[in-house]
Amino acid sequence: MTKTFVAVIASIAFISFPASTYAITLNMVDMFTANTQNWFAGGLGNGQVPPIPPQQISTGGPAGTGDGFLEITASTLDDAGSRVVAINGAQWAGNYLTAGVNAIDMDLRNLGNTDLTVRLLLENPMMGPPADTGVTTSGAFLPAGGDWMHFVFPVSAGALTPLEAGDNMTTLLSNVTLLRIINSTAPDEADQALGQLGVDNIRATAVPEPATLFLTGSGLATMVARRRRRRAAAAAQAA
Repeated sequence: MTKTFVAVIASIAFISFPASTYAITLNMVDMFTANTQNWFAGGLGNGQVPPIPPQQISTGGPAGTGDGFLEITASTLDDAGSRVVAINGAQWAGNYLTAGVNAIDMDLRNLGNTDLTVRLLLENPMMGPPADTGVTTSGAFLPAGGDWMHFVFPVSAGALTPLEAGDNMTTLLSNVTLLRIINSTAPDEADQALGQLGVDNIRATAVPEPATLFLTGSGLATMVARRRRRRAAAAAQAA
């Protein structure tokens, strides 16, 4: 992801979401009960939208029937739509330091047939190549066809990997203009790969420092249960 490409998407977001709407606040949450809540996608520097843009799905979220969530789809390997990515330049922009936000937690589910590694990418400013861009060093690995899991992504300066030498993570966090949810195996730009991701209950929060990505609640229980089943199966085979 070059900064020229990012600048084109930034200009699109600027038109849709003027600076007066920047409103990151502690404990705010996107629950996707009725719409996509300003999450969108663009495409490869030419302003195109993907064939399947981020969509609000009315049921099947972590709470089951009637629980809405955001579905992000990469349906092609050509041009727009070749990356699992959603962008927000409205309520998730602003000064994270002043707001006291040093982490973002969310429920995630891999709905496709390709393993995904979800990270968050932040950038500033608008209307030009970003001066500062960082991606969460920790990524949430989601196996294909897995269950809903709850992850916490630290977004403090120490928890972000600069995308280019000289990018300042403290300056970035004082003026975030765009937040992306991406699929990226390394702390870098979004991977070009097919995939489908479910996202729900995106919350701005604060966690004790230092912090690394971790599972909580049902996600942790699911992971532990899977490990126990695998160990039991291995023990049975060895017996």
